[in-house]
Amino acid sequence: MGEAGANRESAPEARLIVRCLMDEELLRGGCLCTAVTYEVWAPFLRFAHCHCSRCRKATGSSHATNLYASPDRFRWLSGMEHVVRFDLPTAKSFATTFCRLCGSPLPHHTRSGLEMVVPAGSLDEAPSLRPSARIFFDSASWGCASDDVPRFSEYPEWWRK
Repeated sequence: MGEAGANRESAPEARLIVRCLMDEELLRGGCLCTAVTYEVWAPFLRFAHCHCSRCRKATGSSHATNLYASPDRFRWLSGMEHVVRFDLPTAKSFATTFCRLCGSPLPHHTRSGLEMVVPAGSLDEAPSLRPSARIFFDSASWGCASDDVPRFSEYPEWWRK
């Protein structure tokens, strides 16, 4: 078999290897003051940006970026006594969790207990999975990257004046 045939046959094997690595992915995270730490491992259920008004208020930004996992794929490593949960009384399912010492958003179970919502900003490293959706986008489309807005890798000179 020629070289081209060998490449075609190895592509499915390569995809299988990548998928296996993604299924074994272990991510660690925690709060700003480092009192609370956790780990979560793949496979993940989904990864999305939510622009709803509740997520905007809970994060203080234009959207929340959350990774979702099964509860059996999540474990607190330290500081669970510092974790505070707030269930919004007027909502059927909205909750937020944070560190009582520094206020950083932290993972929490959904009210049904079927999923863990992991704020992506609390992760110590980037997941291999990329967000697959922007939900409730119309409620805050002003806060997302636009090709017309200049981008900088650090503070621009005019910022410091």
